[in-house]
Amino acid sequence: METLEAIQARHRKEQRDLQSRITSKKKNATKKTRKGVNDECAGLERDLRERQKQELAALTGDKDLNEQGEEEGEELDGVGRETAVQSTGSTALDTNSITDRLKDATMSSDLHTEPPLQTPSSEPVAQIQAQAQEQGGKKRNRQKERMARRAAEREVEAEAAEKEAQGMTDHRGLERSSLERAFNAHGLVEHEIRPDGHCLFSAVADQLAQRKIPISPSAPSREAVDGKSGEGQAPPYKVVRRAATDYMESHSDDFVPFLEEPLESYVPKIRDTAEWGGQLELLALASAYGVEIKVVQNGRTETIQPSGGRGESEADKSGDRTIWLAYYRHGYGLGEHYNSLRKKS
Repeated sequence: METLEAIQARHRKEQRDLQSRITSKKKNATKKTRKGVNDECAGLERDLRERQKQELAALTGDKDLNEQGEEEGEELDGVGRETAVQSTGSTALDTNSITDRLKDATMSSDLHTEPPLQTPSSEPVAQIQAQAQEQGGKKRNRQKERMARRAAEREVEAEAAEKEAQGMTDHRGLERSSLERAFNAHGLVEHEIRPDGHCLFSAVADQLAQRKIPISPSAPSREAVDGKSGEGQAPPYKVVRRAATDYMESHSDDFVPFLEEPLESYVPKIRDTAEWGGQLELLALASAYGVEIKVVQNGRTETIQPSGGRGESEADKSGDRTIWLAYYRHGYGLGEHYNSLRKKS
């Protein structure tokens, strides 16, 4: 159990700690929060005073000690008021100090400025005002300087990128020139296909329609000949996708060794989604429709023959069952792309 001296020493330390807190709070208070901070500080002082009185009374039960606690509380109030006065006085002192410095600066300026009657100013009043405005707007000028510096940096970066681009090979331009030469050599004109992931199958569907070849290999119909599906007016590319996957499923041994995933998961992806088609799908379509597929690409023309000896009739040799596609590796931003190549009329 604490002795009376220990309790009194602790009380004095608690009072000092509280005054430090109160001083910090009042210094950080603004005009809007000052009233609330003062009320809070008064409450803290009152709570500490009541608690210390109760501790002294509980220790001795002496009325004199209660009075002593009250005196300590009054002393605490006095210290708080003195701190507040000191804080206010410090603020006033700071304000007075600023005012005095401004006055001294004005007086100093007056002392160092010769009377205009003795030495007329060499600068017009308008120029002096302009200089004063410029000095007062230093922050805005710094911002403009930063913006100008950033603009200069961006310009330097753009010039560097342009120089780098000039030194790079124009793959897109070279590819376009090579393909156009091949188109002219074979008497072909390009038919644009939308780059939506279905481009290979849409291009094949367009070529089949040009050759009057039904897009439903197992059940030819007039709708198929016209490039339409009899299956609920499904888009032609969907019919061509299904023709490719049906052939792959029925001839799985020809395709499974070249797949990176099981055929059971690969087929639905090609048949039902916008998954890009490639070499395997071209092989399946050539055999499913019994056509020869010629793919014109940068620098060469690749020929894909149907399997099983199909495509060897006189009609095939005359080119009636040969379809032409253009393959782009660099010409489109989304990646590889196929277009249909029609005969020039």
